[in-house]
Amino acid sequence: QVQLVESGGGLVQAGGSLRLSCAASGRTFSRYAMAWFRQAPGKERRFVAAIGWSGGLTHYADSVKGRFTISRDDAGISVYLQMNSLQPEDTADYYCAAGNYGYDSNYYYHWGQGTQVTVSS
Repeated sequence: QVQLVESGGGLVQAGGSLRLSCAASGRTFSRYAMAWFRQAPGKERRFVAAIGWSGGLTHYADSVKGRFTISRDDAGISVYLQMNSLQPEDTADYYCAAGNYGYDSNYYYHWGQGTQVTVSS
């Protein structure tokens, strides 16, 4: 069974940092693009960042550009999201996804269960 499992969420003060991890089990995702999306309470799921299968191509939402960094390991097992200078508006459930490169959630067909990030002011 294919699974993506996120970890690393938690409670942090504004200005702090967190590093989210997403580990694949059941198969590797070395030939898939990977991405992070987030969903705040009462809002739609939104794109955060994506990385191509080789790791050489990345794309970020304007709201996180310069603060967040997406990366992946060479084995195609894990993808990471380093989040710096966190703000209360970054509070959301963060989801890892695997599929085709892009910022549209419809491009991705494997999803994790999410990890919660709360940023206090």
